[in-house]
Amino acid sequence: MTEFYRDKTVVLTGGAGGIGMACARRFHDLGARLVLVDIDADGLDRAAEAFAGSDRVIIHRSAVDTPASCAAALDAAAAPIHALVHLAGWFEKDPMDPDDHGVWDRAIAGNLTNGYDLAIAFQARCDTRQPARIVFISSLAFNRGAFDHVPYTAAKGGLVGLTRALARRLAPGVLVNAVAPGIITTTMPAPVIADRGERLLAEIPLKRFGEPAEVAGVIEFLCGPGSTYVTGQLINIDGGTINS
Repeated sequence: MTEFYRDKTVVLTGGAGGIGMACARRFHDLGARLVLVDIDADGLDRAAEAFAGSDRVIIHRSAVDTPASCAAALDAAAAPIHALVHLAGWFEKDPMDPDDHGVWDRAIAGNLTNGYDLAIAFQARCDTRQPARIVFISSLAFNRGAFDHVPYTAAKGGLVGLTRALARRLAPGVLVNAVAPGIITTTMPAPVIADRGERLLAEIPLKRFGEPAEVAGVIEFLCGPGSTYVTGQLINIDGGTINS
């Protein structure tokens, strides 16, 4: 436990996922109170079991798909919030079917629109004792362009624009940053790894996929005491891929 996180609340959307749980463990070990928000009931049950006995973890099931549900997810904290980490996202292949706009609509709503709605709700619920933090999760898809996930790529690019705009709009009371993970060993990219894993590895200078804890470490840095002069930034966590 560190003094910095004592009595501070961190809200993690997508909190039951691979990166979400890695973040939850890290913040919990540092002494923070947590609100884990997810639509996955089974995942939330596993998260509750993982933190059984702790009085610093709140479980909240929500799709954060409306302004009201975003506000309710933050209200579940029942306290001013130090950091909002928006990990929840929608990832599916895009057939580019002229008769079906659904993939695009779901990608924008489930990655970008809910980020905007959460940020609006956060303004009135953040802890103003020190600069509060918002961390959005973009993607290597934004940096490189995922040919089979076009709407997802666009949505993750939109989050970077949202980050830069909000960093100006909410300054100096809220620091807003984003991270762009590459291929991380979670369930979301598992089909992509199965389909073309060797080709993807060949593009990564570090010659391996990333681990959830490696993303959690950067997210915690952006929420912690060492990043008080960092806002409006995108940090890539991709093993050097975009530089290769």
